[in-house]
Amino acid sequence: MGLLSVVVPVKDERDNVRPMFDRVRAALDGAGTGPWELVFVDDGSADDTFALLEAVSRGDARVKVVRLRRNFGQSAATQAGIDAATGDVIVTMDGDLQNDPADIPLMLAKLDEGYDAVLGQRQKRQDKLLLRKVPSFVANWFIRKVLGVPFKDFGCTLRAVRREVFDGLVLYGEMHRFITALIMLQGAKVTQVPVRHHPRTAGQSKYNLTRSVRVMLDLMTVKFQGSFQTRPMHLFGGLGLLCMFAGFVSVAASVVIKYTTGPGMTQNPLFLLGAVASLIGVQFVSLGLMGEVLTRVYYESQGKRPYVVRERRNLDRGPLPSGRIAA
Repeated sequence: MGLLSVVVPVKDERDNVRPMFDRVRAALDGAGTGPWELVFVDDGSADDTFALLEAVSRGDARVKVVRLRRNFGQSAATQAGIDAATGDVIVTMDGDLQNDPADIPLMLAKLDEGYDAVLGQRQKRQDKLLLRKVPSFVANWFIRKVLGVPFKDFGCTLRAVRREVFDGLVLYGEMHRFITALIMLQGAKVTQVPVRHHPRTAGQSKYNLTRSVRVMLDLMTVKFQGSFQTRPMHLFGGLGLLCMFAGFVSVAASVVIKYTTGPGMTQNPLFLLGAVASLIGVQFVSLGLMGEVLTRVYYESQGKRPYVVRERRNLDRGPLPSGRIAA
């Protein structure tokens, strides 16, 4: 393994900057993992976090610092750190010291077994039961069911990932929670290992229950990207045909009722329901057609390909049309 990059987004974590650096240095220098760099991303901190980051970076050239102009959120900060990192393997973790850098060498050893990504699964979580543990349990269960991903902890930010896997991702919005799912959608070989979890001893948590709502909305986005991004008509067209069939049945029922025992068609709510369902069906089909056009524009205008190659044999080693090779 070549250079290792540890990416740590921070916001208002002035009391954790120096301890984080000390623990990462002790864990990586002591384990003999080879050359490494620590990339801090200051996500618009309002305290003295950046001044402390500057001091740490002056003392050790292996510490890189990226300062964002304002608070863009954890996904954007993580992406900024990944973009700035130069390592062949990238480790991401939170800056609150609840993740333990001492677990990194164990994850790297697991990565050497042939995996593309090794994810952490927090053991004996040191969080509040109702505010953190219960919502996390429900969200993890829901994500497993919707995406069909077997892992139990999607919220752990401690992960070791090969560079080429991250090269195929672009994080935005709140997608940092779904890095595991996005990696697996690329066909990466992934495993999860137990890691330690510590209570927060400094700084304030940025978590609140409103994030649970955003998780559900982002989950729909990830599900669409994984199942229907290259074939939106299969989703919207299917819904459209279902609505049109329901509309046809409702209108047919209203006609039967008119000529048997019931009121006329204009007085029958089934007729109105059928008309509305048919219109909705047409709209869904139209949305599917528009999605198909946009999909072709997205891929063809940028020279992208709807696939990722893992390995090749007896072929030119130059770049694929998409510019990326997944090894």
